[in-house]
Amino acid sequence: MIVGEGFNAHTFANAFRFLWYDRSFVATKTLEHLELSAIAIGIAILIALPLGVWLGHIHRGSFLAINVSNLGRALPSLAVISVGLPAFGIGHTVVILALVVLAAPLILTNSFVGVDSVEPDVVESARGMGLTPFQVLARVELPLALPLVFAGIRTAAVYVVATATLAGVVGGGSLGDIIFNEPTYFLSGVVGAAMVVSLLASSAFFLFAGLQRLLTPRGLRYVDAAHVPEEEPPSVLEAAAA
Repeated sequence: MIVGEGFNAHTFANAFRFLWYDRSFVATKTLEHLELSAIAIGIAILIALPLGVWLGHIHRGSFLAINVSNLGRALPSLAVISVGLPAFGIGHTVVILALVVLAAPLILTNSFVGVDSVEPDVVESARGMGLTPFQVLARVELPLALPLVFAGIRTAAVYVVATATLAGVVGGGSLGDIIFNEPTYFLSGVVGAAMVVSLLASSAFFLFAGLQRLLTPRGLRYVDAAHVPEEEPPSVLEAAAA
């Protein structure tokens, strides 16, 4: 929460004025923010999704998946950045590392649980029809696991977009350059940039929700809606505290 002597009823109006008059600068920082977030989410998906799906398919590794997830949630992103600074220095790399550490455990756990929880009778029926193990995974287990898989990706995306503001602390760019520099941009700039981060985080959530619907086979959409409750997006403050 942003508090201070200058916070009053006119703060949000001033924030909108800042976003309008400095729209070119804000747009540049927003693009930097999106670039950092997209790279981190992409790397996390490339690492965690195949590993989680494979462990779920062979029904092993629950201890690994759960404990890696708990460890990732327990590590503050700022602490990861501090540890990585001597090796990577200031800039994008150390921030991307921290964001990957934040996002990968969520994707790993949900991918594992989604594939591992597919009904054994369904898998056995697919094998009885002559499907190979890869075909069982691609045609049966993955489509049924998509709601949980995308739930992990959506949550990770919101967390990453909200936490990418920490890049402003170590010279990595992003909207954090504004949020952590109130003496230069004043409270109106801090609030305006925070509003943009909130909008980006919400947009990321609904983007992946749309991708889930697009990629889920039509026959499974109504089954998913009936059996898998829609996850509420975490607030930006909750994500930033991760």
